Amino acid sequence: MDRLALIKQAALKAKAKKLNTTVEELEFQETVRKLDERKAKIKEEMKLHKKLTASVKKAGKESVGSLDFNTPENMYYSDKDNKSFLENSSYMDAYNANKSADGDY
Repeated sequence: MDRLALIKQAALKAKAKKLNTTVEELEFQETVRKLDERKAKIKEEMKLHKKLTASVKKAGKESVGSLDFNTPENMYYSDKDNKSFLENSSYMDAYNANKSADGDY
């Protein structure tokens, strides 16, 4: 054993004697305390994970795919929309006026 280990062992024996218990019991209690600390850390990480998961799910409703104009029905104009737009526009008037000049009868 090295010197540091001997000092630790002596301190542990003194602490056990002061608390009126055995060295093994103190070691066991230390192990349990470390285990509880690890469990508490994991529990805190899981809370954070759940919180982040919930916020991501919430944000998913507002993602790009969920916006109304990105749906396939709204991405392109239908033939009906095009026809109703062109009927009352100057584009159609210009097309009809130049139709005969282009050779399309």
